[in-house]
Formats: sequence, structure tokens, C-alpha cells
Amino acid sequence: MKLSPQWVRAFVDLSVDDRRLAEDLTGVGIAVEGIRGSGADTVFEMEIGTNRPDAMNHYGVAREAAAIYDLPLKELSSGFRLPAAGGAGAKAQSSLNASDAALKRRSSTVRDGARKKTSAAKAASSSASLGAAESRALSKQNIIGTTEVVAFPITVEEPALCPRFSARMIRGTKVKPSPDKIAHRLQLLDQRPISNAVDATNYVLWEMGKPTHVFDMDLLEGGRLIIRRAKDGEKLKTLDGVDRTLSSEDLVVADAKRPVGLAGVMGGYDTMITDKTKNIVIESAWWDPGTVRKMSRRHGIHTDASHRFERGADFESTVLSCDLVAALILESGGGELVGSAIDVVSRQMDQAPVVLRLSEVHRILGGNLSTGEIFRILKKLGFGLIPEGQADAQIRVQIPSWRLDVEREIDVIEEIARLHGYDKFENTLPAYSGAVVELPHVAMDATLRTRALALGYNEAVSLTFISHADAERFLSYSYGTSPAVLELENPLSEEASVMRTSMVPGMLDMLGRNLNRGTENVRLFEMGTVYAVTDGVRVEPTRACLGATVVAVSNALPGGLLDVSKGERAAVGETFRGFKGDVENLLAAFEYEALTYDGETSEYFHPERSALALMDGTVVAQFGLLHPEVAAARKLRQDVFLAEIDLEKLYARGLRQVRFVPLPKYPAVERDFSFVFEDGVSFEQMDRAVRALRLNDLRSFLPAEIFRGGSIAAGHYSILLRATFQSAERTLHEDEVAAWSGQMVTALEGRGGVQRRE
Repeated sequence: MKLSPQWVRAFVDLSVDDRRLAEDLTGVGIAVEGIRGSGADTVFEMEIGTNRPDAMNHYGVAREAAAIYDLPLKELSSGFRLPAAGGAGAKAQSSLNASDAALKRRSSTVRDGARKKTSAAKAASSSASLGAAESRALSKQNIIGTTEVVAFPITVEEPALCPRFSARMIRGTKVKPSPDKIAHRLQLLDQRPISNAVDATNYVLWEMGKPTHVFDMDLLEGGRLIIRRAKDGEKLKTLDGVDRTLSSEDLVVADAKRPVGLAGVMGGYDTMITDKTKNIVIESAWWDPGTVRKMSRRHGIHTDASHRFERGADFESTVLSCDLVAALILESGGGELVGSAIDVVSRQMDQAPVVLRLSEVHRILGGNLSTGEIFRILKKLGFGLIPEGQADAQIRVQIPSWRLDVEREIDVIEEIARLHGYDKFENTLPAYSGAVVELPHVAMDATLRTRALALGYNEAVSLTFISHADAERFLSYSYGTSPAVLELENPLSEEASVMRTSMVPGMLDMLGRNLNRGTENVRLFEMGTVYAVTDGVRVEPTRACLGATVVAVSNALPGGLLDVSKGERAAVGETFRGFKGDVENLLAAFEYEALTYDGETSEYFHPERSALALMDGTVVAQFGLLHPEVAAARKLRQDVFLAEIDLEKLYARGLRQVRFVPLPKYPAVERDFSFVFEDGVSFEQMDRAVRALRLNDLRSFLPAEIFRGGSIAAGHYSILLRATFQSAERTLHEDEVAAWSGQMVTALEGRGGVQRRE
């Protein structure tokens, strides 16, 4: 957002230069990100928070500057005079100044502790109780203070969505280019001058922050305006030339026959100001922020007006903004002001006062703030103050109509702090009598992270939002029965519409991003939370995920080169075993008696190059090569390995305790057994059969070699098994080793094995 410091200076007499002004504004939260141009053409590049629509204009920034430097703030209408109704250019008292003065009288009334409804507000409130407010039915006193029967009927059928609607009428004006001053100021803000009437609305928007709109009065059917909901299927051609189909969820400004504007978003093309326009209706309203936001999003329109209405406009500024626009049009194009301002108030929008305790101010900010300084800051910002009680030193703070972001006592204290200056507070540490308590899984997190880093994996963090398709495809393997995804109520996009059910999609995105940028040697790990709904209950288990490219895994093999002399299938198996070794290394840090494997993994894994890892029969991880179809769908440039680890089940086992034992004094004895098994028999089954014998001196039992083909029948394979026996107390005898070997042969034959005696 761009603002002109020279325009700001029109409302407050500043002695500091533009650079100092920019620094001081930034210090109170009205951030100036950059300065462009010089002299009268200097422009501030502003970054103003979405909760401060009151500062998205020059007068709002001038108010902040006046509070910073303790200077008087000029009235908005000080540079314009509005002729009396019926007299073009007459020297009567300016009703524009009167409307601005009415706002100041309102603030004065607040400080005196008395707030009174005008007769217009009372009449409008009774009208609103009938479901609509109608200007034609009221002989009303508007904010300017003249009483008359309104000549231009305005009906508000949706008072909850438009509690205030103000209008002005001008006849006999001439539409032409804007004066140089107005055109130049708008051009500095990258606003294209159009005509004096349209530019007047833009000028007022950037001056005081209140969006307004002008209609060609002669193009309004029936000579009236109606604020209503659109009918399903109604058409409206907006100012951008687009024909839009409306629904009953849209709020429109309509004439007697058709919509002529999308409320708070954009006006209609058919009633816009042209060179032929002579009679103008100026409107300024307060629109419900939620309704404007939904319409803007539904129709894909974001305008300067909707940007402000979505965040909350100033309820009390509707008449004043109409008057300012009228003054600018009459000054440049002449014409006659018809009647006084039409002001339909369906309901009041008074904000509840906030009780400010000085003791709370000192408790939060410290005791170096005087009561006089607190009063000065708040009054300069437009807050009304009413002292209450002496013993407890309380102040009743009336919130100005333009500060919708201030609702609580702490909000008022924040206003005091930022205007006083955060840099002026002493650096103090908060009192704390407790102690830092580590979570129970901190040591296990650190162990797992240290091991992964030692293996050459880099820690990464991905988004917790994924697409619905990814959430369904990669639904975690251990959620229980009938798991469902957890959808966001207000998703950022379709690609981030649900909470992640698995860490795999994020890992694949990170691997793919590296591969697309020419980085092939990639090994990553991530630890975090996944989300789902299972059995009607929301669950948030913790997971770890490993991801590595085939190149990275093969480079980590002993020697750094993949042996392809035995064929491609053997080479792929070798890389799989290399990645399996990484997973085993991580799991080895935890307590278990037996680590076994199963081939029933999720569908997104390769069916022949993946496995489940079970600790004493409990599934704690699944890992393997990504399925080629999934890799092709995500356009990965090479094969990748993945591992998902269930940290909750893993951590439940606890860390393996390090035990030191002396080296054995007695020799070990090895025995080899050659068996033929059917392909359906796995080594895990053989291992379980042997360990069931509970041979105390059996130190290891491992496969040494696997062979298929040759004299081995199809559907079978030959395996060389190696057993190591060793005692810590004595030298083993040949006869007892032979006896144990016989028991092992019998157990393996019980699993369907046939011993080879070559």
C-alpha cells in the first residue's frame, strides 16, 4: 500500500523529515517498508496489519503521527466548503464542516459520559423492528441537524447486513477531468484518474479510508435505491465489464427493477458515471464484513472497497464521506446540492466501553508510566476517557467508531505501550518459580535423531496440510478400523485441504523438489504428527519418515559402488538391503527380543521390495521401494526408498540399555547347515523355530548364502545357514555341539526343510 507523506502533513504540522517520520511510524506498528521519490513526490510503501483498516488512509496515519509527536490533528473538512442545499457556490455555513463537527461533538459527549441517540436513530430503530428501514417514511433529523422529508426514497430490507446507509444528491454538475492536485495525488498512489466524480470517491477513500460510490441518477429506474438480497439467477454487469450471475447469498444495491451494485465490492456498469452524466447520487454505507468477504471470494473480486469493508469500516463516517465527495464534485464540476444528507440508520453500532485499571497497566508495562501520559496517548488516538473511583483508579474507556480491533482491556494497554514506545521499557525477566520439565520422550527423540544424522540423513520439515487425494492414498497403516481424513473448514487450496494422514506425501514432495533441481544424492528424515479420525475419535499419533534416492542408498553401500555383475535384480536387492540396514540401525536403539519382518505392506510400496518390521510381534515400521506407478504419477526422476516408523509403539518399548560384558575367554564353534526350502518359507520362520529350542550357548544364527536354479527345483531355493556356539564359562565339547546341531536340523525339517548332505 502506498501513501503520500505530504498528504499526511495536510492534517498535522510536522517538523520532522520524511525519513524520521517513517521510522517513528514503524516504531508504533504502522510499518513503512520503503520510501520512493523525493520532495512533494515522496511515497511511503506501507505494510499495515489487517486489523488496522483505520490506518489504511492518510488521515488515519496523520492521527498516529499527531499522537506520536503530541500535535493537534486538523479536521477532515478543513480544506473544503460545501454550499448550502439549493445554492451552488453560496457562502452559507458549510454543512460539510457541520458533519465533521458532529463527529467531534460525539467524541466530546463520550468524554462527558453521556451518549444520546438522535431522533433519526430512534426512528430508524423502530423501522428496523419491522424488518426494514425506509427513508421515505421518515421525517428525520440527519447528522447535520436539518429536519426535512427525504425526497429520494431509500429502503434497507436487510438492516442486519446494512445498519447504516447515507446518500447525497447533486444536480446539474459537469463531468470532466479532475483538478491537477487531486489527479497528482492519486497518480502518486498508482491510481488512474478517470473523472472528477469518480476520482472524488477514490480521493476520499485514500484520504479518510471510507469507500463511497456514485451513481448516474438519471439511469436509476424508479428514482429509488433498495438494499436487498439478490434473487437466484439475477444478472449484474459490474464496472469491470463482467456479467455476473447472482444468488440469494449476495447483497446488492438495487433500483426499482434491477441490481445496480454488489454491496461493498463493486458498482454496476449500467449506472456508472459517464461524460453525459449531469445528476449524481453519492452513497456511503456500512456493510457487514462477513457478507462482503464471502461475496468478494465467491465472485473472485478484490477491490480497495472490499479490502476495507471486509476488515470493518467506520460506522460514524458515512455522512461525512458523502459530504467530502459532494464538496469535491461541486468544487470542480459545479452544480446544485439537492436537500441535505439522507441517513438511514437501521440500528446503532456502539462499541461497549472497556474498563481500564491503572494497576493492570503498571503490572504489565511497569511503573514508569504516569497517569497523565496514559490520558494523553489515549485522547490523541480518539478514545473517550471517564475516570471512575479513586481507590482502585479505574478509567472507563469509550472506543472510537474507527477502532473495531479494540475490544478488551489488554487491547487498550497495547495501544498505550506502542505509542509510549516499546524501546522505552526496561528489560526485565518475568518471575517464574517453577522448573523446566522435559517431556518423557525427549531422550528417545534425541537418540533417533542422532542416529539418523549419523547415517547421513538430513532432517526436514514439510507442511501438515496435504490434498484430499494424497490423504486417502497414503492413509497410515496403523490407524485402526475405518479411518477417515480430517478436513479443514477453511482450506488454503485444494492441494492443502486436509490434515496429513501420513508423512509420505510431504517426503515425496521434498525428494521430488531436490531431484528436479539436479540433486540426486538425497537422504531425508522427518519427525512429526499425523492426523485422522478413527472409530469416530480424532487421533494424532507421532511418526517418523525416512526418504532416500536409489543413488544415495547405493553410494552408502560398502565401497560406494553397486555390484551389478550378478544382474539388475541382484543389484536392486542389494540397495534394498542397504536401506533395510538403515531402518534396522534406528530400531536397534530400542528394547526388543526379536525383530522380524512381513511382506504385507501398503499398496504404495513395491510388493517385492518392501516389508513390515515387527518387534516381538508388534508392527513398528514399514519400509521399502516406492511403487513404480506411484513414482510415475508424481513424476519422480528416479526410484526412491521410504520408511514409516510408528513412534508411539516404538517409544513404548523404551531405549535399549547399554550393557558391558567382558570379551569371551573361550573359543567359538561354527556349524553350517545347507537346506532346501519352498519359496514360501522365510528365514524368520526358520529363526523362530531354532530360537524356540532355547539353546543357551547359541550366540548367532544367520543366513550365509541363498541359491536358486541349477539342480534346485522350481519354486524352491537352497540356503546356507550358519550357527555360532560359544560359552562364557568353558570350552564346548564336540558331542554337545553335535547334539545341539541335531536339534536344530530336526526343527528346520519340521518347517519343511530338506537337508543337503553334499
